[in-house]
Amino acid sequence: MSEGKAMPEHEAAMLGILEMLLADDQDITARAVARLHPTIKAASSITRNESRSALLADYQGRQHEYRAWRGRVGKQSAVEAAAALAKKERRIVELEASVQTLTAAHVALLRAVGAMGGFSKWAQFFEGHQEVLRALTDLGAIPDNVTNIQEELATKHLSHKAKRK
Repeated sequence: MSEGKAMPEHEAAMLGILEMLLADDQDITARAVARLHPTIKAASSITRNESRSALLADYQGRQHEYRAWRGRVGKQSAVEAAAALAKKERRIVELEASVQTLTAAHVALLRAVGAMGGFSKWAQFFEGHQEVLRALTDLGAIPDNVTNIQEELATKHLSHKAKRK
């Protein structure tokens, strides 16, 4: 299957069948897919085709991981599972609190840098790291009074290039 082309209809149907087998926790095999597929009638039509075989192997791997995870949970008592879940939930709360603390500290540092006149130097660092800047903005780690840093950087960058010419 080449890039830019739509997935062939029989492979789209195969994908739907694999999703269904995975969701229903039925064994994912080439024979099971062929039995349910509207046009593929033989398991060898799946195993001999590289892309279909790779897709089948991917879903078999997913099923193996799911079953291994389910088996670990099933071997625990309900009390142990509840305790483990509570411990993980406490850890999530701790991590979320840490992120909030670090975000607030980051905002305070940016305000201090800005108050000292160093914001433009800080902003220059992100000229080549726009994805990091977007992530910080999404986290709320950029002060409200700092608006559209990307436009400011682009404007400075273009004016700097124009001066060199």
